[in-house]
Amino acid sequence: MIFGRLLLPALLMLGALPRAVVAATPTAAPPPATELKHWVVEQMPGGRTTERDDVLEIEDAAGCTAWWREKLTGPVEITYDVTVVFAGGPLDRVSDLNCFWMAADPGATTAPFVTRRRSGKFPDYDSLFTYYVGCGGNENTTTRFRRYDGTAARPLLPEHDLREKKFLLEPGRTYHIRLVARDGLAEFYRDGEKFFSFRDPAPLASGWFAIRTVKSHLIVRHVTIRRGAP
Repeated sequence: MIFGRLLLPALLMLGALPRAVVAATPTAAPPPATELKHWVVEQMPGGRTTERDDVLEIEDAAGCTAWWREKLTGPVEITYDVTVVFAGGPLDRVSDLNCFWMAADPGATTAPFVTRRRSGKFPDYDSLFTYYVGCGGNENTTTRFRRYDGTAARPLLPEHDLREKKFLLEPGRTYHIRLVARDGLAEFYRDGEKFFSFRDPAPLASGWFAIRTVKSHLIVRHVTIRRGAP
């Protein structure tokens, strides 16, 4: 498998670049050999998710959340490359390159995938405290940031609802995503451009990271997690 070594006390990487996977003790019990080694996947019927070498591939029909097993504590930076596959496959759709970070169930100390096994349907995640970005959501018409508050409200500020073409997705393109949680800030970057910077009055200091999508085909590579991110 691809998992690398600890490079610096504040830097965990997935092997030497460009092959990257965080080497860490899983929060949950080790999975059976038939399950993904480094991810916990909640997915609706009709889709599949596989992990091989340095690649996580999601082919989804009706909703999928792939959780990284390790709990993260801020300040932290998460980066990864993700390709929006559009090559004529039955699940190839240009939409929903989404993510959660610093996610947790209210009052729980265990991972969201331990406290409650969710189906992969989007409403199942309303109960979380988390930062969320839906990049190219709603049939690739919106890119939005939300700070979930543990209810079904899904609060959305006007400045966090982007609809210009430059904020949406292109078929077949690979994007470099950067997520940050530090000093009360939650930030989302795509290809080096900052889309969102949110000063949280009640910062989410720790939690879990997940890649989220629905009815699409994504290939994720080069996941890197940096502790003590500037």
